[in-house]
Amino acid sequence: MPVHRFGWDANAKKWFEWGVALDGEKFVWSQLENSESRFTNSELEAVLPDGYTIETSPSAENWWRSAARMLAHGKLIAIDYGFTAEEQFSPSRLNGTVRAYHRHRVSDDLLANVGEQDLTAHVNFSAVQKAGEAVGLRTESFSSQPQFLTRIVEKVFKNPSAFGEWGAKQTRQFQTLTHPEHLGRAFRVLVQSRF
Repeated sequence: MPVHRFGWDANAKKWFEWGVALDGEKFVWSQLENSESRFTNSELEAVLPDGYTIETSPSAENWWRSAARMLAHGKLIAIDYGFTAEEQFSPSRLNGTVRAYHRHRVSDDLLANVGEQDLTAHVNFSAVQKAGEAVGLRTESFSSQPQFLTRIVEKVFKNPSAFGEWGAKQTRQFQTLTHPEHLGRAFRVLVQSRF
């Protein structure tokens, strides 16, 4: 889903939105005029470096809210890279979380290889969670992928006959999905429900 990128202007003490412009044959970043950000935190803004970048995804929040409204009974589950609102602001992410992937290699140059690379950004799970709760969903859990999968595996071990055989192959797959150096560290799981 699309994101909006906002940068911090430390001299003017205000946020601005990044847009894309054309400079000859090349795409370049450009500050948009009269953009509005949803960030207000005077303590944080006092220490943010000039140009600090963060993203929002109103489209993701709107999609979740719409899906939640249609859900009469059941669960909505989101599994993706992401953070809470508090975790989004980090000195290690001066350029935000948007990344480009070209031929399975990560790049910070989002405007290179136009049409030939995938762009992705981390989810603000706090915003998505609030969107669901605002229309009546109950948050069952928000956890890391290893925590989420471990709870499932605990059920498998309590009732192995219901899930079939668990052997070395399943153990290796589980370790890949939960090990901090593989897929487990960055993925989060949000489960909300209505019954």
